[in-house]
Amino acid sequence: MAPHFLIRGGRQLSGAVRVGGMKNAALPILFALLLVRDEVVLENLPPVTDIETTLQILCQMGAELTRISPTAIRINTKNADPDAVPLNLTTELRASAYLLGAGLGRFGRATTGLPGGCDFGARPLDQHFRLLEALGAVIAPEENLLCASAPGGLRGAKLRLDFPSVGATVNGILAAALAEGTTIISGAAREPHIVDLANFLNACGAQIAGAGTSTIRIDGVSRLHGTRYRIIPDMIEAGTYLCAVCGTGGGLRLDDICPAHLDPVLLPLRKMGAEIAVSESHLTAKRTGALYGTVLETAPYPGFPTDMQPQFAPLLCLSRGGGRIYERVWNSRFQYTAELERMGGRILPGKDFADFPGGDRLTGARVRATDLRGGAALVIAGLCAEGMTELYDIRHIERGYPQLVEKLTAIGAEIACGND
Repeated sequence: MAPHFLIRGGRQLSGAVRVGGMKNAALPILFALLLVRDEVVLENLPPVTDIETTLQILCQMGAELTRISPTAIRINTKNADPDAVPLNLTTELRASAYLLGAGLGRFGRATTGLPGGCDFGARPLDQHFRLLEALGAVIAPEENLLCASAPGGLRGAKLRLDFPSVGATVNGILAAALAEGTTIISGAAREPHIVDLANFLNACGAQIAGAGTSTIRIDGVSRLHGTRYRIIPDMIEAGTYLCAVCGTGGGLRLDDICPAHLDPVLLPLRKMGAEIAVSESHLTAKRTGALYGTVLETAPYPGFPTDMQPQFAPLLCLSRGGGRIYERVWNSRFQYTAELERMGGRILPGKDFADFPGGDRLTGARVRATDLRGGAALVIAGLCAEGMTELYDIRHIERGYPQLVEKLTAIGAEIACGND
């Protein structure tokens, strides 16, 4: 049996959606729990498969877990065993690379399978390794394994990243939080989830300054204590629903958001014809007029996020004048466009960009999700298309969008789960 989404397009969206916790913030914080030998309560966890896989990894390592609600847990990793890492699970998500920084920081050693997740071509861990080695780690890649140790312990260091890698910045913070001395990471990633990780660790007693800027200072401490912490809202989930209503027309209210995080997405949506009003914790968006084209270029935060570029592609297909997307963060991130072409979208690929002539008429088709955000783009395309779309390989989408069918149905979409 192959689970899939059945989407009948052509319906305007109208209503309200509550945005859940950010997956990309929750994952580093979950692995950071290994540094805290005390009870922690986490709230606003998104109930998606990447989170469940991470919790399974921690539990198999010996963490004690109590579920308070579908989005809240009580967890204690005091008995975690670094030799009990379930390697088969670590290969299912990219974030398992954070076991390196967390394991070195807590145990002085770490082992993980080669991290998995979405396939966007080569995504080397070189910057992770350079940063960890500067702190005193020895990295020993083996066949299908990553092994690291710190024979002399971890000590603070100064390092500049060649590119503001989120993953390398996270691993550096995790490894340095309990290291001896001071660590300075220059050229650090500035994403909101970096700030959330630092805020969580500081709530546990860490001393981290500068998160959200390009220079982060970590003064190592000897121990971290428990806390209660709430994960920030997911700006990518919010942006995805905004693209959906911009494509179908209609009006939408998004609740429980951080408006400032959405600025890089709101600007191009307004250029394309969306009317957006922002308040402290919610926004309203509608499109009743024409849909116009634009040019997008992905960049590290606070630039336009790479995790949002696929969701704009169906809008550019439908727009007057079309547009272009430059992808400057990941190579091979246009794999989803072949599926969009099955639905009538015209896409002209270049080396690191794609042109969209615009003015297309999307029609329902049998397509498959190639990755998480590419799958979200095809959901949006199905909502905008004429007729029925059958979208397969939805496991990718379920990695990052909680209750997608229920939320879309509540705002007027005609979408259901099916099985062949």
